[in-house]
Amino acid sequence: MTTYVADDKLEPQGYFQITSLSSAQSIAGGNGRVALIQCLDQNVRWRDDGTDPTTTVGMRLHAGESIWYVGDIAKIRFIEEAASAELNITTYQ
Repeated sequence: MTTYVADDKLEPQGYFQITSLSSAQSIAGGNGRVALIQCLDQNVRWRDDGTDPTTTVGMRLHAGESIWYVGDIAKIRFIEEAASAELNITTYQ
């Protein structure tokens, strides 16, 4: 397991809101190396291994929770478990 330590300030690179998650979605135009991802209204599933998540397979992010994602932002994909999920995402460099 790798522990990341921020030894410098993070520079915001962009804000994204994804409101259509009935099929697997990426962070369109997302760049940076870190993302703060907030889930609203319904649980979502995510994967970043090159395979699309499904409504039952993938890492679960519960509605009302946030995660810090450090990795290849271009590879992370999301799908809702039930209709009306939304994501708020800010990326940082």
